[in-house]
Order: sequence, then C-alpha cells, then structure tokens
Amino acid sequence: MSKKIQETIHEDENIVWVKLDLGVWWPGYIHVSKGEIRFWDEDYVEVPKIGVDVNSPDEEKIVDEIPEVPEASSPALKFLDSLVPETDFKYMMFDDKLVTISDTGKELGEFCVTIEPTKHCNQDCFLVHAISHGAIDGVPCGTSITCYVTRNLETIEQHHHEYVNLDNCPLDRKTNIVKQETEYTVNRIITQGEAVERKNKTFSFDDMKGFISEGSNLLLHRLLIEKGMPDDDFQLVSFDSETNLCAATYKHLEERTQTVEAIELRVYGIERTINSKTDLPTTWQSYFTQDGHLTNRVQVGSPVGMKLAKVPTAVVRDEEPPKPVFEKRSLNIEEDMQMYSKFLDRKEDIKGNHAVYMRQHPELKALLADFLQFLLLRKPQDIISFASEYFSAFSTTVPNASPYLASNAPTPFPVSRGNTRIEQLRTPTR
Repeated sequence: MSKKIQETIHEDENIVWVKLDLGVWWPGYIHVSKGEIRFWDEDYVEVPKIGVDVNSPDEEKIVDEIPEVPEASSPALKFLDSLVPETDFKYMMFDDKLVTISDTGKELGEFCVTIEPTKHCNQDCFLVHAISHGAIDGVPCGTSITCYVTRNLETIEQHHHEYVNLDNCPLDRKTNIVKQETEYTVNRIITQGEAVERKNKTFSFDDMKGFISEGSNLLLHRLLIEKGMPDDDFQLVSFDSETNLCAATYKHLEERTQTVEAIELRVYGIERTINSKTDLPTTWQSYFTQDGHLTNRVQVGSPVGMKLAKVPTAVVRDEEPPKPVFEKRSLNIEEDMQMYSKFLDRKEDIKGNHAVYMRQHPELKALLADFLQFLLLRKPQDIISFASEYFSAFSTTVPNASPYLASNAPTPFPVSRGNTRIEQLRTPTR
C-alpha cells in the first residue's frame, strides 16, 4: 500500500524521514534515478513535481501535492440544466424558522432561512439569507449567510460570517465568494484574539462547474424535495471548512414521521456529505415536509441540532384549470337554417352596398371598360406590369412626362416605310 507524504526531513544526502498521512514518521531513502522515495519495506512514493528538492540542504520541507479537482456527476449537472425558473421556483419563496437544541433537549438559539427573488448586478436572481445564533455552554456563537444565486443555482456572491465570543480569545471568521468576469475569488479574514489572518484564492470557471455554495445548497434542498432527486450518483462541488474544493454527495434518506405541536408530519430526508481531502468527511441530515419546509437539520456527530417548533403554514398552490378541449366538427351551412339565413341576409347587404357605390360613381364603369378594352387589344404576357403602367397615368405621385418627349416615343402603329411587321409594335405613348 502506497503512503501519502505530508512532510519530510533530510537526515543526509540519501536518507530521509517522511511524515505520512497518519502522522507517523517513516525512514526511507531517495532513489534519484527513478524520482521516488523508497521505504525500507520496499514500498515507495513518487516525488511530486513541486515541493521537496532531493538535493536541498534544508532540514525540513513541506511536500505540496497537486490537488485533484473534483467534478460534478452527469446526473447532477443535468438536474441543474433542467431547471425552469418560471415553474420550478414558483413555490420555493418562503421562510423557515427552527430552534436550536442540545442533545439534552435544552433550547440554545434559533435558525432562520429566507429566500426571495431579487436583482443583483442587473441580473434576475434569488437572495438567500440564513442566520443561526445562540449560546453553547454560556458562550455566544452564531453564523450568517447572505448569498445571491442565479436561476440555475450558480453563486454570484456570498458572504459567510462565523463567530464564537470566547472571553479570552474570541474567534471571528469571514469568507466572501465573488464571481468575477473570468474567475471566482475567495477572500477570508480570520480574527482570533488580536491575531488577524488574511487568505485569498482564485478558481477558474472550469474548476467551479457544478459548484454549490452554502447559500445555494439551501435552495437546492427545496428543489430536490419538489422535483425529486435522481436515483443515480448525485455529486456536486463545494468548499470544505478551509475553502478547498471537494466533492459534495447527496442521497435520499428514508421517510419518517416527526411530531410537531402534537401533529404528526410526514417528512422526507436528504443527506449531504462534504468529502474533504484534508479532514474527515462532514455530513448533514435534513428533513422536509412535502412542500419543502425544513423540519429538522443536524450535523452527524454534533450534540446540537435544529428542529421545527411550530407547524409552518402550508404553501398555497394555484389551481390551474384544465385546458378546454374543442372537438373538431364538420360545418354544413345548408343544414343550419339559422346560420344559412344570416348568410343570405349578409350576402344581400353586400350586394346592395356595392350597387349603391357603383351608381354613385359612374366613372368606375367607364374606367374599367377602357382598361379591359385596351388589355384585350394588346394582350400582354405580364398583365400585372401592364396594369401598373396603365393606371400610373391616374396617379398623383407619379410625375407627368414632358410633352416634348412624345415625338420620338414609340407608337402602337407600325412604321410603314422601314418595318411593316405588326409584331414589332412599340409601346404606346400616353
């Protein structure tokens, strides 16, 4: 079994003491030609490309291994891509309020979550705000999250604040995640007593594909209850406590009954596990009502949990009326006496109106008669163009041709001296 190096101490040029991932120091020697650190039990570990230098005279070096970037699973990415904002988020906008209790049943504080639609940086999104505060063993502590999430659960910006107000050494930790034009930036400020530590990281969009922040995770849980979680492997990407990218897995929990105010509620569970590469996995189990209200949330192994104290108001859903169905029927106007009578009356009205108009404008008959006579005389192939040229003489928008140009204009009569063929008639002059 190969061993994972944490750090090394060089005893001389070839012998090295290696601290393994279990915290045990193990003797070995450097095989320079193969680029390996071999152990006395013939096991070996490849020397990383960055970190320890086998020829370095330093007494101690930290070996930095190139971290593997976790990837979201195909079912999880497909679920995010399939979200339809107009329908899937329609009934997700409500508040949750739980009480924080110890394993002995003592109430320690409260936990509240609000989700509402908003605009941020001229972009339609959702504002997720969560706050938890209380006192454990008389020490005030709490956490708050303010997160702007897009309609496909991408994090635009998140502010995460945690504090523990110890008398001698208060701890305050702030983590800000901001999506820039080309990358994500993560800024951390950790204050412990008078010591202040600042850390900055950047992540590419490719590494952050399928990333779910703590704020978007709260909205994701409601969607998984509403739409149902795929049965296949459902894995996304998240941060551990040190803002290292790691895999976040989700799975179903068995349905159960939870009693709230002497009312039995049927609740549905989801388990989320953060698989950190530098620490032990962290698991949360959350239970929800059928409409997505959070009823119970606990971190596995923690003596503190969150439970619903009052039955929430059920989400009222709009009753959409069924779409009317109209059967296609054949229409026979002669069989419907009423419709046929209306048809005849309308026909006579139209004919009467046309007759009145023609009597009021006797020039209409003369104009149409002249055009028809001229058309039959010329018999043009393109009737549309012929009609356009004929009636352009009556238009007020077309300028009149100069009368002095008419002497050379072609005529409808054949030229008797040069050409006596009728088929070579020229265009008439108007």
